[in-house]
Amino acid sequence: MSETSGQDQPEMAVPRDWPDLAGRLMQGTDGRWHRLGVRVYFEDTDFSGLVYHASYVRWCERGRSDFLRLVGSEHKTLIEGAGGREPAAFVVRRMTLEFLKPSRIDDVLEVETRVKAMTAATLVLAQSIVRAGETIFEADVTVVLVTMSGRVLSLSAALKSALGGR
Repeated sequence: MSETSGQDQPEMAVPRDWPDLAGRLMQGTDGRWHRLGVRVYFEDTDFSGLVYHASYVRWCERGRSDFLRLVGSEHKTLIEGAGGREPAAFVVRRMTLEFLKPSRIDDVLEVETRVKAMTAATLVLAQSIVRAGETIFEADVTVVLVTMSGRVLSLSAALKSALGGR
């Protein structure tokens, strides 16, 4: 039994040379951004064999979560109130979605996430889903950092800096 898991089965460690589980941070002329690979599975499609619209929203959520994780702002840490801060979470305030082209089972897609705008407590993220260099979906997503009691909370200076803000 593992000392840390408390279960009877052995833990499976993720090798340190496997960095792509959470995607990759990229650096471009317009700042830091994130890329996450996704494969379309049967569960992502509807009766027509095309990707169900909600799957795109779910993949974008993964892209946003992993982008924040890689710049040092994990959801779990926010919710636990680490660093003496009040427990908080990012909540979606607004989404604008554009479905440009369909996708099908076994397609390999990339979810790209970029910071479009940032205020004291809000991030506007431009997200796109790309297949073989062609954009098939776009979203602008506004998220706000709020305490567990619902009060708006300012983004930390460290997070702003990691995302390219001041």
